Amino acid sequence: MLERLIEGCVPKENQKLVAELIRNEAFHYIEPRHRTVFLDKMWDLGQAVRSCQYIEMEYRRGKDQHVVTRKLKPVAILFSEYYFYLTAFLDDEDESREHFDVLNDSFPTIYRIDRIQKLTVLNEHFHIPYSSRFEEGEFRKRIQFMYGGKLQKLKFQYSGTNVEAILDRLPTAKILTEEDGVYTLSAEVFGKGIDMWLRSQGDAVKVIERK
Repeated sequence: MLERLIEGCVPKENQKLVAELIRNEAFHYIEPRHRTVFLDKMWDLGQAVRSCQYIEMEYRRGKDQHVVTRKLKPVAILFSEYYFYLTAFLDDEDESREHFDVLNDSFPTIYRIDRIQKLTVLNEHFHIPYSSRFEEGEFRKRIQFMYGGKLQKLKFQYSGTNVEAILDRLPTAKILTEEDGVYTLSAEVFGKGIDMWLRSQGDAVKVIERK
């Protein structure tokens, strides 16, 4: 794949230089442990997203390895933190909705594509009004580590050395005040992944308010 990208995207006179620049990185590359081939599934999912077709899938959950069946409205394919993900809305009549934290949330559920055991694109279409369409860019701004959950508004203090890193990690973050190197910020985030990130910052971050 790298060779094809270089051949197709780099001028011929620079291809040898680019190949040498990335050779060490390619040599030490370690593929994800799932070792699952899913390009055909991803193509079918992309077609379903484009044509607004329902899908039915057997999905192996990460927390207990249990395989569940879901009927979904697929809306996007995303890549983040080494994995490809499907974002989709659960079918309104799916009985498993009662086990979800947020039934009528404006954001979809997230599924790792390599965990899809069986996929069927149904000959059944769904409609999402233009005003309610899924915005991938807005979704990415608010999610950390591709964990689902509720939409939250946080206010927190940051006393570390580089507030720019916080603003880059949380694109919705805004600096409210700064005093003696301690910043008070607000951010809108989606899902439970934000808690993992907050813990990774140790004493440098203190949550003041969560809504």
